[in-house]
Amino acid sequence: MIDPKIEGKVVLVTGANHGIGAATAKAFAAQGAKVFLTYFREPCEHTPAELEDAKESSAGGVLLYRANQQQTAKSVLESISSLNGKAAAREIDLSDTRNIPLLFNDCENELGPVDILVNNHTYCALDTFDPAKETTEGFGIHTITADDIDVNCAINTRSYALMMSEYTRRFLERKAQTGCIINLSTDAAHAHEANVSYAASKHAIESYSRSAAIELGRYGITVNIVAPGPIQTGYLTPEEETHIAANTPLRRIGKPEDVADVIVFLASEQARWLNGQLIYVGGGWRVHQ
Repeated sequence: MIDPKIEGKVVLVTGANHGIGAATAKAFAAQGAKVFLTYFREPCEHTPAELEDAKESSAGGVLLYRANQQQTAKSVLESISSLNGKAAAREIDLSDTRNIPLLFNDCENELGPVDILVNNHTYCALDTFDPAKETTEGFGIHTITADDIDVNCAINTRSYALMMSEYTRRFLERKAQTGCIINLSTDAAHAHEANVSYAASKHAIESYSRSAAIELGRYGITVNIVAPGPIQTGYLTPEEETHIAANTPLRRIGKPEDVADVIVFLASEQARWLNGQLIYVGGGWRVHQ
């Protein structure tokens, strides 16, 4: 039997009220880790009744994704509790830089110092350089604005960098010996048609991660990047699922648990010699060139 040596460690997972973050929190708890979950619910234009109907129908698309985003962490905490695991949660806006040290304080007070940091939270609003691509259908696509750039960078890039910095400062203060940071990017970070600010912000995450891996390795901290392919977190319509499955070598759509298992591996003892790496997790939808 392989022992990942995760039991008893404290894991901080951001964006963990649904999707990949929620699956990751539960996967760590199943290995005996103590998990602190954070999430943030953006203002939503849909009514509670519309969101509830979407959850009941389970048909992927805008409404189901918004419904998933609007969940609290209650169901995740209940799942972990059913495994006799230990977890706590806080809703917090990480685009506000003042909240980052407060988040680490809360985790330390509830569960102890953070051993493993998983930056998974994200913001995505579709934008484009080409006015001909503008549309109000689906999630909508609009021409890029200063606000698009600012909010994507604040949530997807700046907060990741500051979370890593805060983690490192506390790690060194307590003279810890081994640490682990895992950052979530996307397989579309290189360039993405009609999603340009999101792609750019994710590419910046990858650059920050590689720099951190080079600088922090001497302290025993590994930093790696997980780049999921298309994963059904509620946003894919049935038609999109069919198309993606047919064009994925493993011939199915990705699930949050598929990504969560790789994240847990990167935090395990078996991944101790992996550092500064980007791993595409998408069933072969994209492969390393």
